[in-house]
Amino acid sequence: MSEQIWELADEAATEALAARLAAALSESADGLVIYLHGELGAGKTSFARALLRALGVAERIKSPTYSLVESYRMQGRVAWHLDLYRIADPGELEWLGLDALSDPAALVLVEWPERGIGALPAADLQLDLSYAGSGRQATWQGHSARGQWILTKLR
Repeated sequence: MSEQIWELADEAATEALAARLAAALSESADGLVIYLHGELGAGKTSFARALLRALGVAERIKSPTYSLVESYRMQGRVAWHLDLYRIADPGELEWLGLDALSDPAALVLVEWPERGIGALPAADLQLDLSYAGSGRQATWQGHSARGQWILTKLR
């Protein structure tokens, strides 16, 4: 498992990192599962929103904090954005119809994935966002061959 660390001075830096990931994702029709970790306010939703925008989602990108899941069509495939903060037990996810997350062409972004253990597809990439002074630090980890390939494209 390889790791990359990025310093994000501000929201523009977060958007630039999302744009780089979008460019790497655009090189292939394969999907990707990304687990987003970080404290409240660390930038998970901001990163997900910036990535979806960079991938061409033109509609309003809502936070899935209350709906738990939002879906978007982009570049001929679907993106799923989940926020599991309000989930107390992975069994609560059964009624969400998470079978669609296994689509090999789908992009799946999961905030608070530790709350859905056993009900989620395995992560290809993990992004840990943490506070670093007045900015943030982004730490990427590749958990699959696809995730490792994406990390080589981000360098």
